[in-house]
Amino acid sequence: MRRYSNTAIAAVTAVALCSGAWLLHSGAEGHAPPQPSAAQAHADPADRQPFAAPALPPSPPDHVRIPSIRVDAPLMGLGLTPSGSLDVPPAERENLAGWYESGTTPGEQGTAIVAGHVDNAEGPAVFYRLGALKKGSAVEVDRRDGSTAVFTVDAVEVYDARDFPDEKVYGAARRPELRVITCGGGYSRATGYQGNVVVFAHLTGSR
Repeated sequence: MRRYSNTAIAAVTAVALCSGAWLLHSGAEGHAPPQPSAAQAHADPADRQPFAAPALPPSPPDHVRIPSIRVDAPLMGLGLTPSGSLDVPPAERENLAGWYESGTTPGEQGTAIVAGHVDNAEGPAVFYRLGALKKGSAVEVDRRDGSTAVFTVDAVEVYDARDFPDEKVYGAARRPELRVITCGGGYSRATGYQGNVVVFAHLTGSR
């Protein structure tokens, strides 16, 4: 399988995920999803990375769990649309996330990408509470080889779509890392969500 550069999808992920269908159709602006605080942003210099477990061999992921925010969802493979953007899970399946299957698999060396909707026309979706995630929380990914990759959250940040840091989010990593992405930031009835919530995590164990 041909592997695409992660940076090819950086500029358009926010557009694909962030229509804000529920808020738009229900007038529920008062129930916008939680957003990360400044305390959850990166604090340590990049050269002071915490312990990471040894990389796992490549294996497609099938399921993701984030116990602290009650995420327990199957994963589907995501490719690129004809325009070069990251495809997304079907909006009507609110408890479904996806992973970029032409990139790194979660647990192997490099940057793996998981993405999902924050809401759909019916209400909250799989990553509605992603912005409430705290540093040190666990993200567990069940892999097809029978192993579970366990990641620890390093930071949770929110970016305006116009200032999305492509290299920081999608760039190559020397250790096994994970990004979990949904929409967030400000909300406009005219354009939907204005940016993305991004979770940065690294592999700290497996079972």
